[in-house]
Amino acid sequence: MKPIIFTLLLSIFILLSCDNKVREEQKPIHSTSIDFSQAKIVDLTHLFSEETIYWVTAKEFELDVVAKGETDKGYFYSANNFATAEHGGTHIDAPIHFSKNGQATDEIPLEKLVGSAIKIDVSKKALPDPDYKISIEDFLDWEKRENIQIPDGSIVLLETGFSKFYPDKLKYLGTDKRGSEAIKDLHFPGLSNEAAEWLVKHRNINAIGIDTPSIDYGQSQYFKSHVTLLSENIPAFENLMNLDQLPSKEFNIIALPMKIKGGSGGPLRIIALLNN
Repeated sequence: MKPIIFTLLLSIFILLSCDNKVREEQKPIHSTSIDFSQAKIVDLTHLFSEETIYWVTAKEFELDVVAKGETDKGYFYSANNFATAEHGGTHIDAPIHFSKNGQATDEIPLEKLVGSAIKIDVSKKALPDPDYKISIEDFLDWEKRENIQIPDGSIVLLETGFSKFYPDKLKYLGTDKRGSEAIKDLHFPGLSNEAAEWLVKHRNINAIGIDTPSIDYGQSQYFKSHVTLLSENIPAFENLMNLDQLPSKEFNIIALPMKIKGGSGGPLRIIALLNN
C-alpha cells in the first residue's frame, strides 16, 4: 500500500505544481504598477473647438449650441450638437483605416489602449527639420541610453516637439490652405517606413502615438508607415500634446477613443499616469 500512496501523493504534488506554474504564466506582466492615489495625471489631448486642426481634406469641428441659459421652470440648461470627421484633433487611427481586414475602432482590445509606455524624444532632430523621418537608429539610441530593449506590450510615444506649434496651421501642418491642393504643401515629421517595419518585425508593441498630424511624415504619398503598423493591428494616436512632460519610461497610458461601430478612427481622450 505504501508505494501506491506514495505514487498518489507524488501525482497530486506534480499536478498542483503544474497548476501553479500555469497560473503564474497566465498572470499579466506589468512593467509599471499604478498607485492612483499618488499618480500624477498628464493630459495628452488637445481641445476640440473651432481651432482644432484636421487633415486638409477632412470636415472640421462644428459646435451647434442648442440651449444655454435659464429655463422657464427656473433651472439652468445647456446642450449642444457637434459634427466632426473621425480623423482630426487628438484622435485614434484604427487598423481598418489602412488595412482592409484590420480592427475597427470598436473592435480594438482595451489591452492595446491601456498599459505601460515609453517615450522617444527626437525633438532636437525634428524641430529644425519639418520633413524629419524617425529612424531605426532613433529607437536603437533610446535602447542604448536606457540599457533596455523596448518592453513587450509597450505603448510607444514619439515626441517631435511639434505640438508647441498647435493650433497654428502654418507652423504645425506646413500650410494654412485646405483641400486636396494643400496636400503637396504639408510638412511635419513622422515615422519612416523602415522604422515601422523594424518595429513590427523585431519588437512587440501594442500601440504608437505622435505629436504631429500623422504617423507618416507630411510629404508622404503612400502612407507606408500607416499600412505597415495598422496591418498588424497596431493602432496609432495622432496630434498628441504635453509629451515633454513625460519621462522616457515607466509611466502608463490610458487612451480611450469614442466607440464608433465600424469606425476607422475617432476622437481620443488620452492621459498619462506618472508615479511620483
